[in-house]
Amino acid sequence: MSFETFKPEQGAPNGNKPEVNMKAVRKFALIAIIGVALLYIASTSFYTVEERERAAVYTFGKITHEEGSGLHFKLPHPIQQVQIVPAELTQNIAIGYRETASGDEVVEEEAMMITGDENIVAADAVITWKINNIKHYLTNIENPETFLRNSAIASIRSVIGAQKLDYVITDGKTEIQEQARILLVDLMEKYETGIQIIDLKFQDIEPPDGEVSEAFRAVTNAREQKNTKINNAMKYENDRIPKARGEAQALIEQAEAEKKSRILNAQGDVAKFNAIYAEYSSNKEITENRLILETLEKILPNAQIFITNSGSDTVSYLPLNELMNRSTSSTAKSSSSTTSQSNSSSSTNDAQSSAQ
Repeated sequence: MSFETFKPEQGAPNGNKPEVNMKAVRKFALIAIIGVALLYIASTSFYTVEERERAAVYTFGKITHEEGSGLHFKLPHPIQQVQIVPAELTQNIAIGYRETASGDEVVEEEAMMITGDENIVAADAVITWKINNIKHYLTNIENPETFLRNSAIASIRSVIGAQKLDYVITDGKTEIQEQARILLVDLMEKYETGIQIIDLKFQDIEPPDGEVSEAFRAVTNAREQKNTKINNAMKYENDRIPKARGEAQALIEQAEAEKKSRILNAQGDVAKFNAIYAEYSSNKEITENRLILETLEKILPNAQIFITNSGSDTVSYLPLNELMNRSTSSTAKSSSSTTSQSNSSSSTNDAQSSAQ
């Protein structure tokens, strides 16, 4: 390309217009193009990933690697692209209702389910989940949350559809939600969705509103009262049985002690009898008379005993009681006189010592 300097025609008036410097124009345009290119590269090559996020980097439309939180660099578009997902964030998804500013709003097409005995129940649940494989999450399913919601509804309906209504709304809630959770986990793994199911919990399972609902609530209340009474009975049983066992053990120990005492007493009685029998064998008459007297003393403790000789015609009187009383009184007098003598001797000794 050649540029020629403009020359006015001869005879035309020559004004004061300056000539255009095309080299300067080309230089300015080149600098502007380079600046715009650098600005575009800078704006599309640096990106930031937040704390609970991860970035999947696409190179020519294919995921090549992942990046964690922080500031990162990539090649400009269209060579590389970045898609950021909340991979470290635990999320919840509601089944059967939606949370709004005015309260929970029921979604009947999700909540209404048929039981195995062809009754209808309304089931509300919350699914807790997180992303555990970014590549599968972004490439294997088109809309992950919609897929998760539909899979959860299908799992819950599959489990509830195999149970009876009474079991679903009373005792089977925990078991049903565990079976539904296992089935949902299997679906996520089967289709490689990159979604990890952390928990599935039912908010409520009950019949639709109306007379049926009131009847089943009454049944549920009665069942709860029954369980409460059973628990109270078990509590009373647990309180009484240990006490009864303790009392029984105390009685057994008391009986054992009584048994040992009686055995020892019996052994003592046997030993005493054997000793008496040995004396009786050596001198039967004396031992027999002594036993008779001892027995009379036990039977008639206040009786007066007279010993006679039945082989004589005359009655021999032997006042044993008087003799014993006399011997007792004489012993008491002798002991009192001895005491008085000792007291008088001690007084005399004291007087002599004081006189000296």
